[in-house]
Amino acid sequence: MTDASPECTTRQGAVRGRTEHGISAFLGVPYAAAPFGPLRFAAPAPAAPWSGVRDATAYGPTAPKAPYTPPFDALIPETSLPGEECLNLNIWTPEPGPGARLPVMVWLHGGSFSNGSANSSGYRGETFARDGVVFVGVNYRLGTDGFLHLPGAPDNRGLLDQIAALEWVRDNIAAFGGDPDRVTVFGESAGAVAIGQLLAEPGARGLFRRAVLQSGACHHFVRPDTARRIGERMAARLGVPYTAEAFAAVPLPELIDAQAGLRDDFARRPDPAVWGDAALNGMVFEPVAERLRLPGPELGVDLLVGSNTEENRLYMVPTGRFDTITQERLRRGADAYGADLDGYRTARPGASPGELLGAIVTDWFWRVPALRLAESVPGTHVYEFAWRSPQFDGELGACHALELGFVFDLLDDPDYLPMAGKDAPAGLARTVHAAWVSFAATGDPGWAAYDPAGERATMVFDDGACRTEADPRPAERKMWHDVR
Repeated sequence: MTDASPECTTRQGAVRGRTEHGISAFLGVPYAAAPFGPLRFAAPAPAAPWSGVRDATAYGPTAPKAPYTPPFDALIPETSLPGEECLNLNIWTPEPGPGARLPVMVWLHGGSFSNGSANSSGYRGETFARDGVVFVGVNYRLGTDGFLHLPGAPDNRGLLDQIAALEWVRDNIAAFGGDPDRVTVFGESAGAVAIGQLLAEPGARGLFRRAVLQSGACHHFVRPDTARRIGERMAARLGVPYTAEAFAAVPLPELIDAQAGLRDDFARRPDPAVWGDAALNGMVFEPVAERLRLPGPELGVDLLVGSNTEENRLYMVPTGRFDTITQERLRRGADAYGADLDGYRTARPGASPGELLGAIVTDWFWRVPALRLAESVPGTHVYEFAWRSPQFDGELGACHALELGFVFDLLDDPDYLPMAGKDAPAGLARTVHAAWVSFAATGDPGWAAYDPAGERATMVFDDGACRTEADPRPAERKMWHDVR
């Protein structure tokens, strides 16, 4: 019989978890010191060692954040737990103890770099552990604390947190039954974009062997000038000097309220004259797709990348915008994204303005960056998730984040019901989940790699019709050839 209170020993000390149905969970394990006090806005520091056995049977604190705004708060349930030790991770394993050498999957959650947590019930790793994987979910700093550009502080602190978590996995995961030489990092949306950066980050080299990027890739994000503008506006809203020291002195609730207000300002007026060319949360990520093409050593990481067929409908349908897009708004949107509107109209005869704008933004922000990454790294596997949600009278479609319940094989979790509905196909979830597990274990998800000089094989996941297609929608893909 498996011990109901298993213990594992990390470099910081011993932890005690809990076992249910043959799966052991160790929750809230610190991988770095609490990023407060003198460590506020600093790079992550090592977690302090402890004596005795630390209880790891309950989730730890989550990173400070503002809540989702309606209607997304009802579609994407949020989990928040107060406390300073927010740089922690959750582990599920079928064999808690050294020697098993099982593949490891490290999950980086999404949430636009300002929301989300590894503590969401839909991110339980028990289904991966059930299938022979040691699963690790990572909490990292968000929003102002994690990504706002601040003079006197390192940039992209949340990304540095993720690297620190991967270093912790390298040093400790064998004690939980994992193989540090078979680590797959996978993430969705912001988590996938972060992985796109980690692929080219020297500090992350050698920390993972494989990577899965769901609905996010090597994007062009905020340049330093834009990041500075956002930080200055945040300082003005708070009425403090634009320095890390001044921000650290602001009470946390005020900082979170100001962050939410700044987000609302941008949503109401996304004017490049005010915010710069590509404002998003004050990050200073640089594009990496070109860096991956540079001559030099092989990337050394197996890749699985993809997107959902109708990603942008998540942002159009619940808000009521989908059916109110006018031809003029469509034209202005197509011009802003550099899209060939006439080409999309030809490829989609009879499509409404909302359908056309949704397709354009889906390609611009999600599909095409994923394909460019696949074109940059030989041997990459590509997927498209095409199952359409019945929610919102079917208009939600195969929207952003819909695949999560299928990847985790947890469609019955309450977190996924608002978006997927109560009758989502369990068989499709088993198929998608099995492909992710197979990729983590072997590097092969079950279909041919994407060859830009050949068939561009793409696995299309749909209920009752999972199939490998050669270059889905080639005309629309080719329209973006010279658009960056």
